[in-house]
Amino acid sequence: MPIVVDIDVMLARRKMSVGELADRVGITPANLAVLKNGRAKAVRFATLAALCEVLVCQPGDLLRWESEEPAAADADPERV
Repeated sequence: MPIVVDIDVMLARRKMSVGELADRVGITPANLAVLKNGRAKAVRFATLAALCEVLVCQPGDLLRWESEEPAAADADPERV
């Protein structure tokens, strides 16, 4: 999936546990784990906003897009 979840990075920066974050955001640790491990199919804006508020960050600090296509430099020169 091209969306990468960096919640672990922010948890480490804030020296916060998954359990503490789940408590403060108001979701179960299991649901946070699904999101954190990139297995979620969707995230509510309210949940994303709560994560950002607790972690004092922007949505882009938690989510980023990575192309599934090989980089142009890695592409077959015959096809470029």
